[in-house]
Amino acid sequence: MIRFRLKELIADKEFKENRRITFDEIAKATGVHRTTLSKIANQKGYNTTTEVLDKLCAYFDVQVDAVAEYVKSQENEAE
Repeated sequence: MIRFRLKELIADKEFKENRRITFDEIAKATGVHRTTLSKIANQKGYNTTTEVLDKLCAYFDVQVDAVAEYVKSQENEAE
C-alpha cells in the first residue's frame, strides 16, 4: 500500500516557516483541489496521479519518496 506523508510535510513546513499552512493555501499554490489534498492526507489507500505528486514535490521542494512511501499491508504479507 502507498502511504502519503502530506500531513508530515505540512508540519515540517509550518515549523520551518513558523506559520500555519492550510490545504487552501497549498491548493492555490499547486492547482491541486483542496478536496484532493484532504483525501490524500486522510483516506487510507487513496489513489492519485503522478501529476499531483509532481506538484506536491515542487511545492514542498522534496523528492517523491518524501511525499509517498510503500508500506507492506497485511494482504501483501499473506502472499
